[in-house]
Parts: sequence; C-alpha cells; structure tokens
Amino acid sequence: MTTIYDVAKRAGVSPATVSRALSGARGVSEATRQRVLAVAQELQYSPNYIARSLKKRQTNTIALIISDITNPFFTTLARGVEDRASAYGFNTIFCNTDEDPETERAYVELVLRRQVDGLLISSCSDGRSLSFLSKRSVPVVLVDRKVKDSSWDCVVGDSEYGAYALTKHLIEVHGKRKIAIISGPLVLSTSRERVEGYTRALKEAGVTPREEWVIIGTYKEDFGYQATRRLLERGSSIEAIFAGNNVIAVGAIRAARELGIRVPEDLALVTFDDFDLASALFPFLTAAKQPAYTMGTLAVEMLLERIRGEKIRERREVVLRPEIIIRRSCGCHADS
Repeated sequence: MTTIYDVAKRAGVSPATVSRALSGARGVSEATRQRVLAVAQELQYSPNYIARSLKKRQTNTIALIISDITNPFFTTLARGVEDRASAYGFNTIFCNTDEDPETERAYVELVLRRQVDGLLISSCSDGRSLSFLSKRSVPVVLVDRKVKDSSWDCVVGDSEYGAYALTKHLIEVHGKRKIAIISGPLVLSTSRERVEGYTRALKEAGVTPREEWVIIGTYKEDFGYQATRRLLERGSSIEAIFAGNNVIAVGAIRAARELGIRVPEDLALVTFDDFDLASALFPFLTAAKQPAYTMGTLAVEMLLERIRGEKIRERREVVLRPEIIIRRSCGCHADS
C-alpha cells in the first residue's frame, strides 16, 4: 500500500510538504503542488480521509448548489469547481435546484446533514430560503448571483457591464432603437443588473424603454420562446432582442424561425453567456461571454481559505468582466 512517505520520496520533498500540498495549505509553491499531485496520482496514493476527518472534524467534501445544470454556463462553472476542489483533495456534491427556492433550501439542509465542510451556492432566490444559514458556522461562498445583505464572499460576473455593452453595440453599430429585453426574475441580482445595463444604454442614446419591451420571467428556453412569440405576433415592430441568457436566446431563435422571421436580417439578437462547443462549430450568437470555469475555480479557492480558518475578516467580492464576442446574430458579418 502506497504511503505518504512513498510520495514524498518520489517527488523529492518531505512528507510534511506532501501533506500541505494535498490539503491545499499555504507555503507550497504551485510547481511543487502540481508535482506532488502528479506523483500521488501516478502512485495511486489515497490519503486516509476518514481518519483525517475524525481528527480535524472535516469531511474534505464541499457542495455546489446551482439552479440549472442543463445550462452550459453552469455546466462549465461546475467543471471549474470540481477540477479545483479535486486538486486540493476535496470531493464535490452537486445539487440542481431547477430555480426552485424550496428545493434549494431542502438541498442546503441535506448537505449540512452530510457534514460538508463548505457550500458554494448560486441562489435562485433573494436569500430568504438561505436565511437560516447565517446561524450556522459552515463557510459559504456565493457564485454567479449575489444575495442582498449577506455577509458571504462572492464571485460574480459583471452583468450590468455586459448588458450595457451589448445594447450599446446594437444602437451604435446597427442603429437599432426598438430593443426588447427578455430576462429572468428580478429577484435575482443577475437579472436586475442586466436590465439596468440595458436601460442605461438606451437612455444614453435618448431612447426611453417602453414597458412592453421589458419581459421578465424565467431563465428557461420555453420562456424565451413564448416571450418572443408574444413580442413578434403583436406587431410591436421590435428591431432587436437582448436575451438574458443563452437558453432564452435559443427559445427566441426557435420562435422567430417558426414565424418566418430571419435572424439577423429581420431581427437582431444578442445574448448573455455563450455556448463554447456550439460556437466553435457554428459561430453565430453575439454574446457577453463570462469566464464560467474561472468563476468556479476562484470560488473554490475562496471557500477553502474559509474552511482552513485563515484570518479573513472582511467580506470579499470578486467581479469578473465578460468578454464581448461579436458574431452574426447582431447583424455583423451577416453576408460572410
């Protein structure tokens, strides 16, 4: 049976360094950490986590609670979480709430009973379903979505900037003035910020957003489909649509196609979030692409610092700016 001493000898370091590298403790260079991890994997070394958890009262397990695992953004984020947690010797429990606050609360209670060491949460509520967590000592890091008045660390994207930049592009490059937004519920920070960015761009251009241009519902494909049909069928003369996320954009394209409306020739379309694989095969959607994988890895780093009990007094907030990717759906390169 491989021991920590075998790993140390092969890696050319001390057993203590192996222990620190595998536990994610500070004081180990990234090069040394990666060498130790590679040797541990080669020798199939598995630390005795049961004994360690009894000694440290830790399970080396974290939970990731997200709202929709079928959304490519969350799939990529989850991969970042799993990869980084695994590199530090932590297992990850995945929970999908399907945008339901009651399911979210039930999953939080479940993983707490499993005695996870920390939680990563992309909340589908305004935080009411998580209020009981403030009385618990378990570390929490919010990812993608903020919760109002919470004291938890968070890693989020700059939704206001992304929506502003996309809407401004439609106005300044393509001359669009009648632009609708289809987005998720305003109880979510991402939805509020995307509406704010969209509104700011219109107002700067001297356009007053009409009430019927702002359609709020869910981050689901079917909602994007139904909302787009309503917009286009009532003769609103909409020139462009800003989709609150990539799933809504898919529904919007489906609705337009059924009605014989061409994108981008008859209707411009931009969206928040991107499809990595689909875009590589068929580059079409103009999008604000968030660094979802990086968001996941950074969230794990922040959570593990809390789990290790490092002296961090202030709440930390990391805001990652999305990349604006211009493709055909907005009207650019339409003839290429």
